[in-house]
Amino acid sequence: MRLVKLDLDHAPYDILIARDLLTQVQHILPLLPQKRVAIVTNETVAPLYLPQLQVALEANGVQVQAIVLPDGEKYKTWETLNLIFDGLLGARAERKTTLIALGGGVIGDMTGFAAAVYQRGVPFIQIPTTLLAQVDSSVGGKTAINHPLGKNMIGSFYQPKLVLADLSTLDTLPPREFSAGLAEIIKYGLIDDLAFFEWLEANIDVLMARDTDALAHAVEHSCQNKARIVAADEKEHGQRALLNLGHTFGHAIEAGLGYGAWLHGEAVAAGMVLAALASKELGQISATDLERITALIAKAGLPTVSPALGAERYLDLMAQDKKVDAGKIKFILMRRLGESYIGELTVPVIQAALTAGCAAA
Repeated sequence: MRLVKLDLDHAPYDILIARDLLTQVQHILPLLPQKRVAIVTNETVAPLYLPQLQVALEANGVQVQAIVLPDGEKYKTWETLNLIFDGLLGARAERKTTLIALGGGVIGDMTGFAAAVYQRGVPFIQIPTTLLAQVDSSVGGKTAINHPLGKNMIGSFYQPKLVLADLSTLDTLPPREFSAGLAEIIKYGLIDDLAFFEWLEANIDVLMARDTDALAHAVEHSCQNKARIVAADEKEHGQRALLNLGHTFGHAIEAGLGYGAWLHGEAVAAGMVLAALASKELGQISATDLERITALIAKAGLPTVSPALGAERYLDLMAQDKKVDAGKIKFILMRRLGESYIGELTVPVIQAALTAGCAAA
């Protein structure tokens, strides 16, 4: 069992990392205000993991309601969110009913948002079943749904009571989804942890083979990095924005192609290459640094070339980004390998990065 603590003054909580956590409900029971929960999951995860969690909870006297949603980024909408509310209201769920998010980032984000606003706030617990959710979206309290004009534009900051990262659930993760999670892990090395980036370079083949010890280390270290940053800047007024490395370009890719065409981690990976290209254009990282970044992303089974949406379309989509401030698009750039910062880019630099980093039209 590995334990990471997120030390927020108003809402501290634990992140537990191990195999076979799903049925260890002794970690959940003390956090329930009443012995009643609603498990929100999706059609893919439900047959794999819902029965064992539900049986374990019910064996301890907990009343369980299951809400099963359609699977996919394209369903991260108001309409799908309302299915959660329909289930809660239909079952007369109360303010002390705890929501449990059992699934990947989409389920975690929507369940957290539903918990934040249902009866003005109910408790919730994250049980992420994808690598990306375990190392990123389940930690830190960002909850949201998408809008056709922008990703995660409607949501709130709302912290869970607990995160249970069961590494066993990664056994059933398709290769593409597994690689998508590695994108967020690589991100932590590029933000401010060169030693971790170098560890990833040395261990990427072992990680791709899903070695338990390597995975446990990567998940724990990623959660430690995120917990440290979130504890210092919960509402993203400053340092937390560094966690968006690759996301300004990446969110534009997701919206431009249509949600679900590329996985979030795939778009972030290509977005990190674009950010690296822009940083090289500014003279801040070397060609060798760029090659190392691109090589690691490629070895993780992720795209290094972005789709040719056109510079005008990219700029239009990025102008909808949450990091826009006073009409200016904020980017996370690299001052050097393992050190990132929040900055701005001129249109010519953006165009140069897109020219170098996008597929031929």
